[in-house]
Amino acid sequence: MPPDEAKPVLNPAALSVVDAARMLARVGGFGVTEAMIRADVEAGAPTNADGTINLVHYAAWLVAEDAHGD
Repeated sequence: MPPDEAKPVLNPAALSVVDAARMLARVGGFGVTEAMIRADVEAGAPTNADGTINLVHYAAWLVAEDAHGD
């Protein structure tokens, strides 16, 4: 690949809901869907000002939500 044709890079601190779902589905070993993430956002999952997802903040929110379920 010529140097001027760089691959697009995903920023884990600013992923669209679609990209976050794709990434988590691939690396998580279970089906994560866009609808699941959108439901989490509606339930209070943190987003950046532009509506993107920071995976570290999202993961921390999921852990805290899981702890509240105990």
